Amino acid sequence: MRKMEEQDALDLVVKLCKILVAQKIDYCHWKSNSFLSSSARGDNDLDLLVSRAQTQSFIEILYTLGFKESLVPRGEALPGVRNYYGYDQKTGRLVHVHAHFQLILGSDLSKNYHLPIEQVYLESSTRGELFRVSAPEFELVILVIRMVLKHSTWDSIIMRHGNLSSSERYELNDLSTEETLSKVNTVLLHLPGLNRNLFDLCLQSLQPDCPYWTRIKAGEQIQKVLRTCARYPHWLDIILKFSRRIWQPVQRRVFRCMPKKRFVSGGLFIAIIGGDGAGKTTVIDELYEWLSGKFEVKKFHIGKPAWSWTTIAIRGMLKIGTLLHLYHFEGDVYEESLEPHGYPWFIRTVCTARDRYLTYIQARRSSSNGSLVLCDRYALLDFMKMDGPQCEFAITNSPKMNWFLKFLTDKEKSYYQQIKLPDLLIVLKVDPEIAVQRKVDETEASVRARSSEVWDLDWGKLSAFEINANRSKEQVLSQVKTLVWEHL
Repeated sequence: MRKMEEQDALDLVVKLCKILVAQKIDYCHWKSNSFLSSSARGDNDLDLLVSRAQTQSFIEILYTLGFKESLVPRGEALPGVRNYYGYDQKTGRLVHVHAHFQLILGSDLSKNYHLPIEQVYLESSTRGELFRVSAPEFELVILVIRMVLKHSTWDSIIMRHGNLSSSERYELNDLSTEETLSKVNTVLLHLPGLNRNLFDLCLQSLQPDCPYWTRIKAGEQIQKVLRTCARYPHWLDIILKFSRRIWQPVQRRVFRCMPKKRFVSGGLFIAIIGGDGAGKTTVIDELYEWLSGKFEVKKFHIGKPAWSWTTIAIRGMLKIGTLLHLYHFEGDVYEESLEPHGYPWFIRTVCTARDRYLTYIQARRSSSNGSLVLCDRYALLDFMKMDGPQCEFAITNSPKMNWFLKFLTDKEKSYYQQIKLPDLLIVLKVDPEIAVQRKVDETEASVRARSSEVWDLDWGKLSAFEINANRSKEQVLSQVKTLVWEHL
């Protein structure tokens, strides 16, 4: 399984490996080397152990290739371990480089042990077809220690973490060859207290038919040997593991919250604008699916904001008036109608402006706290009629101007004045005639008017990025992804 064809690897992974060799970076792919082909394709993380002395050079290479550093949720950060994500443009996939400057391992709930053998581990590595990889005997010893700490301690068995996964089982069998086992003693010399008898006991404890008492014995002994390598006292490690084992399911199932990574550079407020048929919602949904699996991402619809309680109450009363035929329902300002708008229309419009303003506040707060924010449509004052102030355009057709209409007009405008430009404004421009063909569920006049407005405006005034949405969905999405990644 260690053998891997370079042509199957992502372009970004190949570039990274070649530059690391050219720059003589002392590194190796230090675990899960039985699945190197999956790592090269971006299916698995790239777990790279890097010489501490070359940390700065390694990070500079990552940034040169467009990698972005991310922060793990609070309480999950590990010393000497950093996370970087790169974007492979050809496939649209993300590459996760899990950079280790220290060998930190243990239960997934605490990672309590640091093995200070990084330098000899790196010295054992050799260059493979694509990656530098550790010597099999070093990888096997570390794998056995990792698996015993994860699955053979009494607390892991009680918490139902006692069984190896299928991939862990495969990796253990793949490494446990006679040739590798014959070289294990040379590795154990670098781990005082871990002799061959204890290693064999640990290896035995990982077999499927091993009795519980043998597994627990191996777990206790390995923790005793590694006591000087522990980040926390043993009692505190137990408390951390049990508390996190209880809290994480509660957090996920009860509070519907599972913290995700955030970028070191902070959040980003992204708005995507376009006329009807430009594919705004499709692009937003694709971006969300692409990023939300790893990162904190939130979606907002400023064009059609969620109603506040005030809006629900006001529009409820207006709806009753419509049902009692006190006045008729009025459409938007894009419809071809010479009928003047009445008071109910103005009131609803102000409610929409207020809800857009409130949605903007939520979105801005989320991005300021580190989340990636995706906004479907956006409110632009004195630039675009769609999703902007409506009262000023409609008041010319009103029978008369009075203090109440002026109050509503000024109130609506005040909400839009407080909505500032997003960090990244992307405009999907589609030819109005193509938009009419795509958007068949709305009136032709409304679709053509909205699309023509976006098509004709000079978006350079707002430093917006224009995307030709006449092209295929795949082409548009690829360009948008590249643009978003560059600004993260």
